Amino acid sequence: MTKTERESYILNVENRITPEAVAAACRGAIAMHRLPVWIQTRIAAAGARSNPDMGFVVEPYSLFLAYEIDPEQTAAVLPPGYEYVPVSMFRGTAERYCAIVGCFNVHTSVFAGTRFELYVIARSVRTSLVSWVMCGYESNTIHYDPGKGFLIPTTTECTCTTSFDGSLICSMKSRKSANTVRLAADMNGSTPVPLNRRLWVEGNLSVDYAGELDNKGNAPFGLVFDPGEMDSAQRITPDRLDLRTVEFGFITSAMHPFEACYFPYAQHYLTTVLPRGHEMKDEADLEAKIRSILAESGVRRLP
Repeated sequence: MTKTERESYILNVENRITPEAVAAACRGAIAMHRLPVWIQTRIAAAGARSNPDMGFVVEPYSLFLAYEIDPEQTAAVLPPGYEYVPVSMFRGTAERYCAIVGCFNVHTSVFAGTRFELYVIARSVRTSLVSWVMCGYESNTIHYDPGKGFLIPTTTECTCTTSFDGSLICSMKSRKSANTVRLAADMNGSTPVPLNRRLWVEGNLSVDYAGELDNKGNAPFGLVFDPGEMDSAQRITPDRLDLRTVEFGFITSAMHPFEACYFPYAQHYLTTVLPRGHEMKDEADLEAKIRSILAESGVRRLP
């Protein structure tokens, strides 16, 4: 992609997000979350017909921790049609069966806040794509879940922030479960390292839900993003992680991540309000999709 196309796509995503629309969506979700789920689904589907796509921006300093897992012990986590596949965060490092904990701030067309997410990495038997399969999340903001409808915040505290002396500080406590995270990552001395594009590019073209987050049989959905935003990330070596408490789903404080990274810049995605499958399979498909979006809206340069 050219610099102009990249900048234009960023503007396209950001311009879909306004504080007024986010406030209206929050008010609506709070009002509707007690309705029967089938009514909420109809309301969401009606809104998605007129405005199917939403901007989704992950703020700078998003943190990701990769934990090695035993495929046999976590077999029940996988939905039908998936099998575990070994991966690594960084290009050329040892690949392992893994789960990933993500901690980040986000602003989107319909909500803004902080999220902690738990994924397992698996391969879709149907498409052969490496996939991020979400099996848990906690958030201090509203969310629309395909299986549960509109959800109010799930946490009593939820923070992902930085300090002047180079610490990335994450803290989360769930309202309804034992999920708790207390950690700090020392960013001083971190260096950019090329990422494993099979995980970060191919994997984000196939996102699905597991267990209680079942998406009612909808096909996995892909995120639209500039693959250049997945070129590299800042590696955090394990000795620079202060993991005071990490109890999140099947991840426990007795476990320690084998790799960790953070992104010092924002990442810009387009996704659908309701999960909608599509068949992007590689970077060429991504760039073609972005150029199609820009052609429909008109390429705009920065002033």
